[in-house]
Amino acid sequence: MPAPKQTWARVHERAGAIFSASMLVLLSETVIGGIGLVMWSLTQESPVPPFTASFLGWVFLVLLMVFVAVIVPLGHVVLSAGVVPLVVVLAGWAGRRFGGRESWYWVPMVAAVVLLPVPGALLGLRAGLLAALVTWLVGAAGIAIAALVARRLLLPGRPHLTGGVMFLRVGLWGTLAVVTVSALGGIGLWAGMAYEPPRLTRAGAVGAYSDGKGGTLTLMADGKATARGVREYGGFRETGEPCDGTGSWSFSQGRGPWDQTVEAVIESCPDFGAWSVFGTGERPKLFISIGDPDSMDFYVLEREAPAGA
Repeated sequence: MPAPKQTWARVHERAGAIFSASMLVLLSETVIGGIGLVMWSLTQESPVPPFTASFLGWVFLVLLMVFVAVIVPLGHVVLSAGVVPLVVVLAGWAGRRFGGRESWYWVPMVAAVVLLPVPGALLGLRAGLLAALVTWLVGAAGIAIAALVARRLLLPGRPHLTGGVMFLRVGLWGTLAVVTVSALGGIGLWAGMAYEPPRLTRAGAVGAYSDGKGGTLTLMADGKATARGVREYGGFRETGEPCDGTGSWSFSQGRGPWDQTVEAVIESCPDFGAWSVFGTGERPKLFISIGDPDSMDFYVLEREAPAGA
């Protein structure tokens, strides 16, 4: 029978290894999840070009994710010291109580149960049901992965690893995972996964565009334009005035998809201005900035679907 001091030292080593493993797993998940979230956002339709569409922008994003992973550990300390060990202990108890032996699949189930208050709290804060469920599932998955790594340290026959050794092992694999995901994200951007506006032609810009609130701008093939209730925000005003009238329009392809503009000149609306392009090839959209350009507020017109489409 081991001496009390030896037993305590062994428990201390095992606890340190579990804490180190949990911390590094959660940190790696934070960085990888952040990169994945940004990659998803880059594929979504947007009126402005993403700063990460360039190589330097992507490098900045990765560095930002690493910075976040340095700040976020305050929360990870709480999770690694309390929640992850709790999940490991409860999963072991549930496996022995209901299955006769410990099994790994009890870990994700217990993690989901432990985090059940999360969606309730989010719904109480008036978050959407989908957002609450996604947050709960993602959080439960993250905790479960950390708990599964920690659980392996407690299995019979596993070596007694110190916190320092576990820190190096998990840190190496976590760094490799982050570098791999970052490289895949960079390759995806290079391959053109990020959204960019459709490349229109003058003929492709013809059509009736609506703001969804009764305002329409019609661009005709002969170069004439008609505005009915479209708001004009000349000088980056925050409040637009309704514009009604006729005039002409022109199209410029610029130097690339983000530089395309539609210039509509309406005689009775001197501040109508130039419109930038985004959307899709089938349903292009025109937009202008509202108020301060840094506010990222836009007035958008979407081309209406042809009759019978």
